[in-house]
Amino acid sequence: MRYTILLVIFFVMSSCQQEKQTSLLTGDYRATLEVQDGKDLPFNFKLRKDGIIEIYNAEEVIEVDEITYFNDSVRINFPVYEGYIVGKFENGTISNAKYIKESLDRIVPVEFEHGESNRFLNVKPTAENISGVWEMLFSEDDGSTYVGKGIFSQADNKMTGTIRTTTGDYRYLEGVVSGNEIKFSAFDGAHAFLFTAKLDGDSMKGEFYSGNHYKSVFKAFRNENYELPHEDTLTYLKEGYETLEFSFPDLEGKIISLSDEQFQDEVVIVQIMGSWCPNCLDESKYYSQYFKDNPSDDLEFVALAFEYAKTPEKAITSLKRLKERIGIEYPILLAQYGTSDKEEAQKKLPMLNHVLSYPTTIFIDKKGKVRKIHTGFNGPATGDKYTEFKKEFEGFVAELLAE
Repeated sequence: MRYTILLVIFFVMSSCQQEKQTSLLTGDYRATLEVQDGKDLPFNFKLRKDGIIEIYNAEEVIEVDEITYFNDSVRINFPVYEGYIVGKFENGTISNAKYIKESLDRIVPVEFEHGESNRFLNVKPTAENISGVWEMLFSEDDGSTYVGKGIFSQADNKMTGTIRTTTGDYRYLEGVVSGNEIKFSAFDGAHAFLFTAKLDGDSMKGEFYSGNHYKSVFKAFRNENYELPHEDTLTYLKEGYETLEFSFPDLEGKIISLSDEQFQDEVVIVQIMGSWCPNCLDESKYYSQYFKDNPSDDLEFVALAFEYAKTPEKAITSLKRLKERIGIEYPILLAQYGTSDKEEAQKKLPMLNHVLSYPTTIFIDKKGKVRKIHTGFNGPATGDKYTEFKKEFEGFVAELLAE
């Protein structure tokens, strides 16, 4: 009997040891990406017992189900996006990890800490409260600037919110107010954002980092009445044009043109997007669901994809992955690969004054006339603005269908 018990204990211990060697430890993690100026961009996730990773950004929860173990390594692929994390796997942990975007030749070092659920550490007490609307101005190294609208909410030290710009929002941001400093971040597999700033009454100055490849500085001040330029005024047809024209291959290689019979006498919604773009993903989820919920013989959607994948094969693979993951039922055409440069994109659609943003939506009536062009997308993280966008979108489409 004694030897039987010892034998059982041996097999149980061996089984536990084997489990530790073949899968990551379940539970909470804090990960940090190494950006510029010696700063780290933190994000939090949990590995569930069913092997699914949950990444947290404020109210957003992203489920990751592609975790691969091979030799002494582990690779985590993010849903839809090309980016992935790969590192050395040892006794249930990851070391020497990198966050990689192959098509952009970007590699960012990553460190993992198991059992830590706080995003930012060593937080100091604060008497500040940043809740409300902030008018923001971002300045880049080349002297160019762009504006933003910060919409923040604070409870004790914790802050959440988003920043809207003329080209879209920075999605779900989460962080802390520590003393007179603010730190907040977001990581979703494509975006890797870190904001740091110092408060001075109703103003702040700080830095914005995107991965380890981009940095800008910003200043902001409270302005509850601040509004960005309207999204329908930024992109437009050049003088002398009333229509849009394009011919691009679909994901099976067939050339699709706006002049094809399927688009004639139809209301057509043209989506300029990319599989690498989180704002485009938010928009694609909404458009795809709207298209399913509102079937009409007089309505067509078509997406024009501008991909930074280096080959058409890789671009199409990414787009097929997006189409399958989201359940997109309208056609996606490959308009460009090898770069997502907006000036190059504009050359593919020369009737536009510019392609300012991914995404951009072009509304075409039944006579083939461009009736409106909407720059950017205000996603779920923007709250009331997202609700307002959906109401305006659905109302305008209904008007076009009734004509």
